[in-house]
This record gives sequence, structure tokens and C-alpha cells, in this order.
Amino acid sequence: MQVLRTPDARFEGLADWPFAPQYHTLTDADGTQMRLHYVDEGPRDGAPVLLMHGEPSWAYLYRHIISGLVARGHRVIAPDLIGFGRSDKPASRTDYTYERHVAWMSQWLTALDLKDLRLFCQDWGGLIGLRLVAAFPERFAGLVIANTGMPVGTGMSDAFRAWLEFSQNVPVMPIGMIVNGGTTRDLSASEVAAYDAPFPDETFKEGARQFPTLVPMTPEHGSVAENIAAWTVLEHFDKPVVTAFSDNDPVSKGGDVPIQARIPGAKGQPHVTLSGGHFLQEDCPNDIVEIIDALIRRS
Repeated sequence: MQVLRTPDARFEGLADWPFAPQYHTLTDADGTQMRLHYVDEGPRDGAPVLLMHGEPSWAYLYRHIISGLVARGHRVIAPDLIGFGRSDKPASRTDYTYERHVAWMSQWLTALDLKDLRLFCQDWGGLIGLRLVAAFPERFAGLVIANTGMPVGTGMSDAFRAWLEFSQNVPVMPIGMIVNGGTTRDLSASEVAAYDAPFPDETFKEGARQFPTLVPMTPEHGSVAENIAAWTVLEHFDKPVVTAFSDNDPVSKGGDVPIQARIPGAKGQPHVTLSGGHFLQEDCPNDIVEIIDALIRRS
């Protein structure tokens, strides 16, 4: 596997990003080693919170949430998925599969021996993060699920189909503008540049290009069986689960309903609808801090 690494200089002086990089070396099943980047801030004895991003963002999406939770005394861990952010990026699209991503993040999670976690997940952070919960339910103390799900091949919305077509056909993938288009506020030029920073040119974007094709929207997609199996575990997960979907995301609209119905831990929880777009972390970070902090304090 050929692996690309974004030069560190691309991440210097980013707006509102004071966090020191942490790295863990993963070993793929084929023997290839890759460096995974993550943020790890706050007191070691604080309640640990795992923040998982999706497509095509990186941990920068959580910058205000990291600061807010650390100020509340919590430990905050925010990884960059392989192919994104400061993490290494396989150069071939065929190197990216759903199951490989789950395996890579499982390896990282267990190597750091993270326990008693409260997970906040959005977009692919949910597709992968909820698989981690299903694989290691004993490591998670609660979930906040936002604008995401774990599809099992039952079809796609018109909004997702439009995104899929765009992502596969646009000649130059405008990462920062994609994030900006998924928010209800306008990002500043420096914020857009921070989302572009991990990708010096198109060769670094193969993961971002491939991810939309991997969402198991049809029965023919890979990972349908694995997601069905994961749902059978989540249907017995009785620790607190809060949904916090936004009111302006056509891609994930209505996805909170099956989560509330199927996961026992969601019963009786203070589910909320937040004001924001697909990337609600940019639109309402303070609300998200409050929700996660309240989840911790209730337990």
C-alpha cells in the first residue's frame, strides 16, 4: 500500500487550533504501517470524551467543542480517520473500505486502552463509531449521536444521491467549500483553508472521494451484513444514548427516529433537535458541549 503524508507545515497557524498533535502507528493486515493523528486534551483523570468526525472533515471540526469540554474538566480525544486531517492517506481508492476503517480505528482504540468513553459522532464518525460501540460496548459509557446512522442497504435519499453524484464527478474536490456548504453560517476564509490544509493536491483526496461510495445504501454494498450484526448488539445497549440531530440536514433527516426506537439506552433521554446544517459542530458547538457535559453529569 502506498501511503501519503501531509507535510506538517500545512497545519501551522490554523485558526483556533492550539492543540498539540498526538500520533499512533497502525499496522494494516497487509503489513503497511500508517500514522494516525489524534488530539488528546484535558486532565488524564477527567471523564473521557471521544469525538469522531466524518467526510470530508477532520478533528478541526471539533476545535470549539474540545476547548469547551476541557474547560469543564473533561478529557477529550479526537482522532483523524485514516485519509483525513493529519493522519496518513493511502494513495489508492481501492485501499479504502468500510471494514478496513473499522479495523484501523479498533486497533487504535484498543492500543490506547480507552474506557468509560462518551462518544459524540457525526457523519462517517457514526458509521465507524457505532461499529466500535458494537465491537467494544464495555468501553463506552454513553453516546450522543448526531446527523449519522448505520445503514443496512435499504436505499438512499435524493439528497444523498446528489452528494454521491457530485463527489464522484467534480474535477477538483473543494473540501473546504463542501464543509462550508454543509453549515448554516458562512465559514471564514481561514476556516475554509483549515479544512483544505490536509490535502495539498487531488492525490491526497482518494479517501474523501471513496467514502461516499462505501456507505451501504443498497443490498449490494459491502458491510451490510456487518452493520446488521452491529445493530443486534446496539439493540441491547442500555447505557444513555442521546440523539442531537440538526434541523437543516437533508442527508440525515429522520435518522434519529430509528435510533430512539431501537437502542434501549435512548429511552427516556433528553433528545434534542439543534439549529444547524450537516456539520452542526460548526453551527452550534456550545450546545453540543452542554449536551455532552450534561450526559456526563447525569451518570
